Amino acid sequence: MFCFFRNFPVIISAAIIVFSSCDSDSHSRGNTIVEGSDPIPLVFADGSNISTAIDVPEGYVRSVVTSNSFAEYLRKLPLKPSGSPVLRHNGELKDNQNAHVAVVDLPIGRKNLHQCADAAMRLRAEYLWKRGLYSKIHFNFTSGFRADYSKWMEGYRIVMNGNDARWVKSAAASNSYDSFWKYLEMVFSYAGSLSLSKELKAVGLDEMEIGDIFIRGGTPGHVVMVVDMAVQPQSGQKLFLLAQSFMPAQEIEILKNPNSNSLSPWYSLDFKGDLQTPDWLFYRNELKRFN
Repeated sequence: MFCFFRNFPVIISAAIIVFSSCDSDSHSRGNTIVEGSDPIPLVFADGSNISTAIDVPEGYVRSVVTSNSFAEYLRKLPLKPSGSPVLRHNGELKDNQNAHVAVVDLPIGRKNLHQCADAAMRLRAEYLWKRGLYSKIHFNFTSGFRADYSKWMEGYRIVMNGNDARWVKSAAASNSYDSFWKYLEMVFSYAGSLSLSKELKAVGLDEMEIGDIFIRGGTPGHVVMVVDMAVQPQSGQKLFLLAQSFMPAQEIEILKNPNSNSLSPWYSLDFKGDLQTPDWLFYRNELKRFN
């Protein structure tokens, strides 16, 4: 769950995209965006999830995804009402409220656990849990211990002795969401960006898919997840949306693009150099995927 702020200057133009409270006649979807001009808002107040609340620029269409896939699940993540602030686990406001265009409407618990890598693991695990793919839910602790949800379902619990972990049968078998969340909080406590980065496989930028994550494992470390993509059919140019949690534990936010007023919140896959996000700088080779 280790995730720290990287100390480097981040310049965000005052013209960056914000939620629009204007009616649909004022901002029809699909308007042409001209670099250097005031951008046409791509985030709408009437959307209930990512795919309905965040439009794509003129000439782009959302990439095709398979029904019931992880990509479709992420694209349909529910959003809080437009203009919602990002809250920490204790109800306090996150310090930087200028990094997001939307807040994912999912509870994060009251403990300081749901941080950057935890949010990525949570989204992956919840998708698998909802699909009934329980045997595929497993994460490694930083110590290397593998925590399988299928074992947890049987009533086994993880007992820690320093960095050593072992399974002990101490509860009734259960697959309730409450029990599942307790499993996740155990994972959040003993896994993080360092352990997750070792579990994932590296992929090239040209192979990017929804559900991939940019990850820097370690202390400091950070994680952001690709939650949607779009493509320009004629040129094949691709765009992507990023989401993150942070430290202290906070709600998942859909990030602005501090590099381009006209594309924000979308990022171009043709970016040069490293990837600058509102709170972190990632190297080009830090894109990875769940196995």
